[in-house]
Amino acid sequence: MIRRTLTTLILLLSLGGILYLFGVHAGIWLIALLALASQHELHRMLTTNGWRAPEGIALASGAAVLLGPFYLAPAGLDPAMTGLGLLGIGIVLITLASLRRPAPQRMSSLAAGTLGLGLIAFPLHFFPQIVLMAEIPVEGLLLAVWVILTVKATDIGAYLAGTLLGRHKLAPELSPGKTREGAAGGLFASILVAGAFALILADHLPENFSPVAAAALAAPIALVSIPSDLLESAFKREAGIKDSGKTIPGIGGAYDLSDSLVLSAPVAYILLALVIFS
Repeated sequence: MIRRTLTTLILLLSLGGILYLFGVHAGIWLIALLALASQHELHRMLTTNGWRAPEGIALASGAAVLLGPFYLAPAGLDPAMTGLGLLGIGIVLITLASLRRPAPQRMSSLAAGTLGLGLIAFPLHFFPQIVLMAEIPVEGLLLAVWVILTVKATDIGAYLAGTLLGRHKLAPELSPGKTREGAAGGLFASILVAGAFALILADHLPENFSPVAAAALAAPIALVSIPSDLLESAFKREAGIKDSGKTIPGIGGAYDLSDSLVLSAPVAYILLALVIFS
């Protein structure tokens, strides 16, 4: 876990450097690539139960959902409705592809394809949506980075607190290493990091996104990141594997990196829309 924590910190620093050098479009494409790789890994895990997604159609639909709202917004299309529309089209295409398969595979193919699209690509498409919420793209990008740092601070804080103080298991059947004390430590770390981020970058964030507001919004985002992480643990348990992949040293696969972000992104989007941009 120490290696995973160090790798996460290195990745976050690398993310900051890439965004500083290449800007908003780099951030959008990084999220899209992470989401599509995670979607692919989920498809692969589901094959252990005989669920084989129509991979090409499902990933193409995921790419459209992730990139479409951002790049079609300049044409005057509403990003939220674009995302929902592309999700609907993706489900239709996955359904048509699944119906062409032999009878025993049709429903499992449909389930696998729609699960990857609806559980990974669509939730993570809220990061580009967050970028678009702000009138100034850099502000939106920094808010998306704030969400990522808040969630990853929860992961790291939970590990440190769990290692030092952990006594009571949080969900032993899904992830034996996680403890309630760790979850509390993760929550504290997320609030601290979220508030510090807003304080340090106050001149580049929306005026009403104060350190106090950032810390308060971090709490529910951090809380939902915990079951988001456990959800991937459930998939891995079903598949009988330790990691979703082997592409990231110390972490595993792309889904091992994005797992806690999946349910957090839509919650963050809603909170920012209601509190900061209402």
